[in-house]
Amino acid sequence: MEFKLKFKDIDEIRQLKENYTIKDLLNELNQSSQTIVAKQNGELAIEDSIINDGDEINLIQIIYGG
Repeated sequence: MEFKLKFKDIDEIRQLKENYTIKDLLNELNQSSQTIVAKQNGELAIEDSIINDGDEINLIQIIYGG
């Protein structure tokens, strides 16, 4: 079982662990849900969303400015 991850320069297929969530992925990448928006198969996803086999996860860095 696997999923596709797109984030910055990363565009890869990753192995899927059981009950693996967006939050687990962010923790592995040392990223915070306060600075990252996650899309799961093109739809916005919350950090508790479980990643399924074949999903495409796109992580987008939030840019702050003034």
